[in-house]
Amino acid sequence: MSSQPDHRLRALAHTVRSKNAGPTQLTIDLFFKDAQGYARAAASPALSCEAVALLYQLAPAQVQRHLLPELGAMKFSMPRWICAGSPGDGDVYGAQQHAPLLDLLL
Repeated sequence: MSSQPDHRLRALAHTVRSKNAGPTQLTIDLFFKDAQGYARAAASPALSCEAVALLYQLAPAQVQRHLLPELGAMKFSMPRWICAGSPGDGDVYGAQQHAPLLDLLL
């Protein structure tokens, strides 16, 4: 067992979720366990608009990041690859789109 702290997003946040914001937009919400985890995440290059855009194969300008320090939370907004409910959409509610972020090292 390692004595090193776990700095993956899944360890620092108590809630990581995604959902549709209309049929063409996706939001990802990150709620952190404490102020230290929030501060680490807010300063991490792994959660910059550029890094998240690369992870979701979008242009950096398509990703908006909202910092909510009073809530210990961050929110990302971005376009969906495919309109919700269209043929080929495998996640009509956008509820599984947060998964690529879970193992990010912050």
